Parts: sequence; C-alpha cells; structure tokens
Amino acid sequence: MNDVILEVNNLRTHFFTRRGVVKAVDGINFKLSRGECLCLVGESGCGKTVTALSILGLIPNPPGRIINGEVKYKDLDLVQCSTKQLRQIRGKEIAMIFQDAQSAFNPVFTIGDQIVEQIRLHLDVGHVEARNKAMALLREMGIPSVEGVMDYYPHQLSGGMRQRAMIAMSLSCDPQILIADEPTTAVDVTIKAQILDIFRELKAKMQKSLIFITHDIGVVAEIGDRAVVIYAGKDIEAAAVSEIIDNPKHPYTEGLINCLPDFSQTGDRLVSIPGMMPNLIDLPHGCYFHPRCHRVMEICHKKEPELIEISKDHFVACHIYSETKSGIADAK
Repeated sequence: MNDVILEVNNLRTHFFTRRGVVKAVDGINFKLSRGECLCLVGESGCGKTVTALSILGLIPNPPGRIINGEVKYKDLDLVQCSTKQLRQIRGKEIAMIFQDAQSAFNPVFTIGDQIVEQIRLHLDVGHVEARNKAMALLREMGIPSVEGVMDYYPHQLSGGMRQRAMIAMSLSCDPQILIADEPTTAVDVTIKAQILDIFRELKAKMQKSLIFITHDIGVVAEIGDRAVVIYAGKDIEAAAVSEIIDNPKHPYTEGLINCLPDFSQTGDRLVSIPGMMPNLIDLPHGCYFHPRCHRVMEICHKKEPELIEISKDHFVACHIYSETKSGIADAK
C-alpha cells in the first residue's frame, strides 16, 4: 500500500484559554494509503479526536487554532484551504463519523432530511433520487423499515441505529476517506461486532481508506492494517498492527496491550497503567510519559525523545532505543 492519499506532517493544534495554552495536538505525523485502515489509538484526552477535526478544519476558533503543520490531500494542503474549499471536501471526499451520533445529528430535522440534504448539497440530483439513495444506504447498514426510519427524528432511534444512520450519511456521497471517531464506544458488544463488520466490508468491498480512532487496542487488532499510538498530542509509536500487537516497543504501547483482559487467567486482577494523562497546559519536561513509565531513565527527565525507525516501517519515540542507536553509531 504505497499509494498515499493523505499525509499529515508535524500537525500542531493548540487551544488558547485563560488558564494557558492547551497543546492538544503537538506534532502528529502519519500517512494513509488507499484502501488502508489506519488506527489512531490512545487514552481519552491524548489528541485523537482533535487530530481528526484538524484534518477537516473543524476546530472552533477561538479558542483553538492550527499553529503549524500540513495536511496533504491530492494537490492541496487542507490547513491552507479556505472555508469554501473545505466545505466542498467535507462529506464529499473526506467524511467523518462522529463519536456521539445523538449530538452529531440535528435534533429538529428527520434522519431522512439530513441525509438527503447532504446528498443534494454535493451531488447534482433531485429530491426523489436523493431520497431513494438515502434509503438504499440505510438498507445496506442493516436498518429495517427504512421508509419509516427516514421520517424519524434522531431521538427516536436506538444508539446502535443512530450510529448506523450516521455511517450511512457519511457514505452518502461516496467519499474517498472515511474518518471514524470511536464509532463503537456507546453501543453494546453485539452492536459493536456488527458495526466492525460494516467497516470490514467497507474496506474489503468498497476499498475505502479508513482512519479509525479508538482507545481499544483490541479493536485495533481486529480491524486495522497500521496503527499510530498517540500520547499527550504526539505520535510515539507507529507500525503495522501485527507488529504493534506482537512486538510493542514503547512502554506506553506495552501498557495498553497489557490492559487487555486475559481470559485464560482466571481470578487475576486487570493490569492498568499507573497515573493519568498529563495536564496539557503544564506538560512534564523531557519525555511526557516518564512520570508513568516503569523503564524511566535519567535522560527521560531532561530530553524529549525523537521518533526513530528501529526496524522496517516501525517507528518509536523512546530513549531506550534512541540511546541504543546512538551508542551503536558512536561505536561505528
């Protein structure tokens, strides 16, 4: 998968508040290839959603602002695009499935009206054709009695049905890139499995390029091709999902994987990562993860680690490996 469709370079999005500058995204880098599912994974508050909103230019200003970086899509830098250009791209070429479908839908318009409006905004079709397309999409998402559902308001649908309707709306204009912001968070395990099946089908049959945002490393193992682990607004490890799961290098990634329940071990307590995500206004010196790291070294308190390639297409930002690499280089 070398055909890169989206490239994010040194993206920094900060929020300027009375209490100080919140460095929500502070140097994110990744590439998305055609037909690939790229997972952005990390704890709540690490900057995953802000990264997605920054790509589409949906950061509220004030207080938020993209202060640096570029988002390359085709021959455009989305960071430099005008509001009019972004409106033409949002929904049509890059669509987003928001985490809370209840809040994402307008409560005073029906599900059908909202999907039809998006179709007619971006495609040159009449109302009847747009309505028929909307109903066909809802059927593909496994929603029964779509004629009636078209006239429902968002609050009249269950959480799982709203999420399916949100996915249908995001697909209404056949976008090339689909960004899914934790679409399985607010649903039960049965609906979660069904939604993951929908994304597998989108990737396999429709060759959609997916950016899948999640805090669940188990979901990453099920659906992703590559993963970028994010901590305190920075990408700290990136590799193929199989490599991330089987051979994690950053202590934080190891912690996320160890948090998964092991059903072969009965009676054992679940493992957790000690501490909490740091205050993004007052970040620690050196490596942001060092206050929680069980492998902390003296240099971790003083110097921020650089993202280096430790093996083919496996990148990590950790002094354990940067110091080793430096030592090898010095020896040579």
